[in-house]
Amino acid sequence: MTEPLSDHTADVIVVGAGPAGSTTAYHLARAGLDVLLLEKTEFPREKVCGDGLTPRAVKQLVAMGIDISEEAGWLRNKGLRIIGGGTRLQLDWPDLASYPNYGLVRKRDDFDEQLARNAQKAGARLHERCNVTGPVIDDRTGRITGVTARLGEEKREVTFHAPLVVAADGNSTRLSLAMGLHRREDRPMGVAVRTYFTSPRHEDDYLESWLELWDRRGAQDRLLPGYGWIFGMGDGTSNVGLGVLNTSASFKELDWREVLKAWCASMPEDWGYTPENMTGPIRGAALPMAFNRQPHYTRGLLLVGDAGGLVNPFNGEGIAYAMESGQIAADVIVQAHARATPAQREIALQRYPRVLKDTYGGYYTLGRAFVKLIGNPKVMQIAAQRGLTHPLLMKFTLKLLANLTDPTGGDAMDRIINGLSKVAPKA
Repeated sequence: MTEPLSDHTADVIVVGAGPAGSTTAYHLARAGLDVLLLEKTEFPREKVCGDGLTPRAVKQLVAMGIDISEEAGWLRNKGLRIIGGGTRLQLDWPDLASYPNYGLVRKRDDFDEQLARNAQKAGARLHERCNVTGPVIDDRTGRITGVTARLGEEKREVTFHAPLVVAADGNSTRLSLAMGLHRREDRPMGVAVRTYFTSPRHEDDYLESWLELWDRRGAQDRLLPGYGWIFGMGDGTSNVGLGVLNTSASFKELDWREVLKAWCASMPEDWGYTPENMTGPIRGAALPMAFNRQPHYTRGLLLVGDAGGLVNPFNGEGIAYAMESGQIAADVIVQAHARATPAQREIALQRYPRVLKDTYGGYYTLGRAFVKLIGNPKVMQIAAQRGLTHPLLMKFTLKLLANLTDPTGGDAMDRIINGLSKVAPKA
């Protein structure tokens, strides 16, 4: 490992210790680089999330050597149960060479801490309660050369220096904004709203997705764009929430917390999704989708996870892509670090946005088209009513929505999805 020049100097600074930042820091530290991982809060800390992990995310956890056994507090799930159009369909995760055939459930406060401690164990230097206030920019080159921050309870002002900085500071990503990287308005944005209830359904071994989200509070029932979820946590509680897209006319006009309450009130009483069983407040968070902030590399700054808008527009999944982008960014940085001249390092770093576009660009373009379609409640209703009666079609849809295909040697469904992703523009 590179010896730190000082406590405030490193090879790479990673801002934010969520799944994207901690995964980046872990892989960098494993490769022998000196990494500072700066987290504005203190663990454990809560994040708004469905807490359900697909096989894509499980693959990343396995690659990081994390103990995902049930004894270590992880709850496994077999697949997805889809409810809509008067139909209930249970689909197992596909059997693939590239991904495991199970998902996991874990609360985010605990999940994020596990990843951060894992990065620490690999050699990353974690600073909690370190609120990054802005970039340090070289006047001559315009490159980022570090960050300013307020550290600890006393909010001591400090400056950290590194030739490369990774922005893993989530959807709001103040660091990216300070570097002039703004959100693209032509990309979809979602909102997730969720809460927890004590419930007899807590040990469900399928993630449950409700394709039709009815608002039954007015004189007439109204179908809303988005989907609801119910994930058993295995600890006596269920995570119940909804994801909504900004492509709908009602996106701004509705109070989504109230919609969630109304949706829960329409559930069978014995499930326990009632106000007196709620174990915490309803919380919401933005879901930045389909590369909604670009470029992913500029002037010494790399964007990973939500900071780069890597949420899957098909299903609102962010954790798998946060971790995958962290691994890709770390791989690029390690290669760049080993080059002899600044010009050579820059050539290597410019590869990062290209790899992201090659990996996800076409698939996310398909996702943007999908988002426009389901923004129309009528389309959503017809899709739910007609599609769910065809198990083979739904198996294909599950693979497409969860982005679970074998890149080589897969079945016909895999080849169709991979082919579509390949020919779609990589914007």
